[in-house]
Amino acid sequence: MAYDEDNGRTAGDGVTRRRPLRERHVEETVEVAVPVRTAYNQWTQFKTFPRFSAVVRDVEQLRPTVTAWTLGYGPVRHRFQVEIVEQDPDAYLAWRGLEQHPTHEGEVEFRPTESGGTAITVRMLLRPHGAVKVLTRSPRVTGLAARLVRRELVGFKHFIEGLGQEGGAWRGTIRNGRVQHDTPEPPRSRVAQWPVG
Repeated sequence: MAYDEDNGRTAGDGVTRRRPLRERHVEETVEVAVPVRTAYNQWTQFKTFPRFSAVVRDVEQLRPTVTAWTLGYGPVRHRFQVEIVEQDPDAYLAWRGLEQHPTHEGEVEFRPTESGGTAITVRMLLRPHGAVKVLTRSPRVTGLAARLVRRELVGFKHFIEGLGQEGGAWRGTIRNGRVQHDTPEPPRSRVAQWPVG
């Protein structure tokens, strides 16, 4: 997949993809010793995140492009919805928070390594509101967020390498928050269907 600095990602089909985050607070990469397809397939199994995550308590699939995440540490819990806005199998996934005042957006890229493994890069842009907004300007807070993302990526690395294969997959493509179908739906007849018999 090529990238044009002015227009965003483009693929052989000529469709422009979402631009990578230019402004970001967090960017972390980890290499995993499984092929890209395996890493990507497992990543899209969001319900398994609590099995390796220190902060994800639950993930619920609400619609094909919307999930509800519950994060927590100790007794503190925060639930929010996330929409997947772009998804290219074995390559890229981008999301945004759906709160009234979205607190973040992010993306994850999957790239093959020379050793046959996968480099997974997560980028996040934090958009807090109120008093927390001032805190995200602090290098200490953004460093804490980066360490948390790094720890989650390392947790995923150990999880998928321990399994050695994915526990499921969702291979769909998403553009602008809508699932793209491989074959277009046939046109519907405008003729009323009368009962037979």
